[in-house]
Amino acid sequence: MAMSIHEMERRVVRYRDLIPCKTAFIDARTPGSDQKENFCIIGPGVAENPGQHVHVKIAHGFNIGGARQPKGCINSQHSHETEEVFLVHSGAWAFRWGHDGNDGEVVLHPGDVISIPVSVFRGFECVSDEESFLFAILGGDDPGHVTWAPYVFEQAKEHGLVLTKGGRLIDTVAGDIVPEGDEPCIPTSTDDLSNFRRMTHAEMAEWIVKNGEAELSSDTDLAKHATGVAEASIIGAANSGEGVKVAKLSTPHGFHFRRLEFGANSSIPPHSRSEEEVVFVQSGVVTLFWGDKHIELGRGDTITVPKGLVRSWWSTGGGPLTVYVVRGGDAPSAAKWVEDEAIKRQQSALDLAS
Repeated sequence: MAMSIHEMERRVVRYRDLIPCKTAFIDARTPGSDQKENFCIIGPGVAENPGQHVHVKIAHGFNIGGARQPKGCINSQHSHETEEVFLVHSGAWAFRWGHDGNDGEVVLHPGDVISIPVSVFRGFECVSDEESFLFAILGGDDPGHVTWAPYVFEQAKEHGLVLTKGGRLIDTVAGDIVPEGDEPCIPTSTDDLSNFRRMTHAEMAEWIVKNGEAELSSDTDLAKHATGVAEASIIGAANSGEGVKVAKLSTPHGFHFRRLEFGANSSIPPHSRSEEEVVFVQSGVVTLFWGDKHIELGRGDTITVPKGLVRSWWSTGGGPLTVYVVRGGDAPSAAKWVEDEAIKRQQSALDLAS
């Protein structure tokens, strides 16, 4: 499989180049929520603004998004129709659940992961002094619509925003009107709340993986082929083909989620995958090599590598490296390691030159 650097760059979303939407959702003008930036990194996600920029439009079977917020900025209570997973990239974040946010709260820090089940109201607030970022995964190519808590509709109406049944956000202050064939969404009622799950602190704790809690292994198929790389499973069932043990978050999500730790000057040799592979750089610098080409990625960058492409990964920043990997499916195939000596020599020469 041949791919030019230009084609691969179109699959790279660099943190510095993220294009935010500040009016993605119905709470965009509500005081306390009006400073948040939402990102559609891969796929359209659940944004209610049709003008939201989508960085990579290729269907993956899941969506990748992000949220960047200053201290005190709140994402209002809402529920999703598919799984929603957050990785804290930077800062501290208070996650609250229940339609009014009073069922429970947990504060998470860099490297912590939370998977919030469907039909559970959730919201989150940046509680750091500095602007902070969350990396997010939503299940399915079409994750459906957001269901907002009753109070969100009331606050939005006061600021001129109306949500339609078709999932469009209408700005009445700007003179927008509901499109023909659509109509305003009926706000969530008190009676509707009985259809949503309530969770205790102990129940939600089972859906949280703190940084370092997922056991790193040097005995997985990937780690055995690699040099100085360990792998931890965060979401996924046991996989004998990959030599991966069951993760704490083992219920089917439609995707799996791994953490890879590279030592200084460590690498994963040439191989291909049966699924498109999304890699997010938590810390450090990694270089992706394919054929006679390569791209360097830094902290906060995201890349999706097409299935079937022979690739290798190197830690090239002179120090340790942490990346998180998302691949589609609940039972991924093991990597196909390349035995072609010409490819190995070609990539090894590039590796050494880097």
